Amino acid sequence: MSASTIALEEKLDALDPLRHLRNSDELDLVPLQPPSVLNQTLDLAFPAADSHLAESVNTVLIRLFVDASPGCGGIAWPAGEVLSSYVARRPSLEGKSVLELGSGTGLVGLVAAKLGANVCITDQKPLLQIMARNVELNDLENRVKVLELNWGEPLPEDIPRLDLVLAADCVYFEPAFPLLVHTLHELASRDDSEILFCYKKRRKADRRFFALLKKKLNWEEVNDDPNISSYSKEAISLLRIVRK
Repeated sequence: MSASTIALEEKLDALDPLRHLRNSDELDLVPLQPPSVLNQTLDLAFPAADSHLAESVNTVLIRLFVDASPGCGGIAWPAGEVLSSYVARRPSLEGKSVLELGSGTGLVGLVAAKLGANVCITDQKPLLQIMARNVELNDLENRVKVLELNWGEPLPEDIPRLDLVLAADCVYFEPAFPLLVHTLHELASRDDSEILFCYKKRRKADRRFFALLKKKLNWEEVNDDPNISSYSKEAISLLRIVRK
């Protein structure tokens, strides 16, 4: 997204802050979710760069319980699978400290844990039970901690110094945009950790998120992912967020 486009969006928002909500194609504040996804278990596999994995030489295997009952975070979304695939292809995360924002099912954080990281997967209270169940399903109780983290609120005190922050499919609810930006900025300022941010463009209102983000942080597109040509066709972007 160009700087000129963001600047124009900011000017239009200042004139009419509710303009996005009045457009007929902007009424869905959260992505549509399949109503039939209830109490299901998925088996997912991600090609890995490392060979230290116990269950398969070149594959990260995840068993994922999904259930849309608590909300859209309870199922697997495309950006989460894209980020999981990218993380799995990176070198070992052995001993690294990782946090996933808006974890939902915990998928991306579970992949990081399979690669040796010590992980905090975080989300709002209604999703904690699903995340805890997925930690247990993958025998990762010794590597993964489930924490409640509401964007915009102070970070939990028991979050350690972080090497990597992961976030996927977090841009969908416009009132939460400033809260998410606040938390991303707090994490970036706290530890100077790497932040990988994957999202699927769904609405024009998503530009407001990046207009807010631009005031606090910079970002660049991740260009070393061999799958980029495939998921970019689906309007999915993988970004690296950095401090100004």
